[in-house]
Amino acid sequence: MDMLSEANGTFAISLLKKLGEDSSKNVFFSPMSISSALSMVFMGAKGNTAAQMSQTLSLSKSGGGGDVHQGFQALLTEVNSAEARYLLRTANRLFGEASYGFLSSFKDSCRTFYQAEMEELDFLSACEQSREHINHWVAGRTEGKIVDLLSPGSVDPGTNLILVNAIYFKGNWDKQFNKEQTTERPFKVSKNEKKPVQMMFKKSTFQMTYIGEIFTKILVLPYVGRELNMIIMLPDENISLKTVETELTYEKFTEWTRPDMLDEEEVEVFLPRFKLEAEYDMKAVLCSLGMTDAFEQSKADFSGMSSRGDLYLSKVVHKSFVEVNEEGTEAAAATAAVMMLRCARIVPRFCADRPFLFFIQHSKSRSVLFCGRFSSP
Repeated sequence: MDMLSEANGTFAISLLKKLGEDSSKNVFFSPMSISSALSMVFMGAKGNTAAQMSQTLSLSKSGGGGDVHQGFQALLTEVNSAEARYLLRTANRLFGEASYGFLSSFKDSCRTFYQAEMEELDFLSACEQSREHINHWVAGRTEGKIVDLLSPGSVDPGTNLILVNAIYFKGNWDKQFNKEQTTERPFKVSKNEKKPVQMMFKKSTFQMTYIGEIFTKILVLPYVGRELNMIIMLPDENISLKTVETELTYEKFTEWTRPDMLDEEEVEVFLPRFKLEAEYDMKAVLCSLGMTDAFEQSKADFSGMSSRGDLYLSKVVHKSFVEVNEEGTEAAAATAAVMMLRCARIVPRFCADRPFLFFIQHSKSRSVLFCGRFSSP
């Protein structure tokens, strides 16, 4: 699983850099969810198509092959555990044109390793009904948070394989913020622009560290049960977030967030309340990362999925939703007694009133479930 976490983490950082090329835009996606969905497709890929996918997903690091799929099986089972104190709903499904006669061995493997179905639809003569069917399925799987995943006209009779990947997460903070202490404060979008945000406040003991080489504070906010953490990277006032993003690699991220690198200390935390919903048509992004053959009818080799030779990937759509508020991520009503700390010593501050990166990480496997950048309210 360590090798897989490293592969997923490496892919996560490449995606963050790619999706975040426009610095002014907010970014939010689930690398684990995209990795697992693409690895499912990778099971049916052969030849150069498989080699490119392995390279793009950094799976070459984890030895490729069957271990990858068993690794995902273990990871998805752990992350989607029924005992978890958070709610994670992943909607992974491959929708293929029925006339391709998909191999039952491939469908079985999707079920075994990826908790996912391969569903055959009639894109040829019922493309609009197929699109509505897919959207309805995704909405049902994500508690109605992700609707209209596929826009009108995005499915046509030439469509033969769509990979759908949506994820919804809801978790409460281990230490909640008190709503009464949330106030409107300015958020510095850039040197010359400020926008008002609802700024939450919490004074408590958290793990924090300062990384001198990139002039950046790192704060860890645990969710209830401490199975997941939100890790926030906030550069100093005069340092641009771009600098941090350029320096960031998975190896460094792992190094900087190692438990022995973090100090447990009392901190005054200011964090904006925010809601991000992002949708990415992953085709252009994946092509730019080197995964091109899968999308080209003349080059794609998915002979592990169907014995017909002309199958290729028409679309990869990823949509995710996050809401961060006083209770946690995606709200649930809760009340908490507030204790005021009566002491006069100087408490370090972590004030996220300028662009920052955030990651939601599964503590035990160290897998990055979500990556995001909050640039502007």
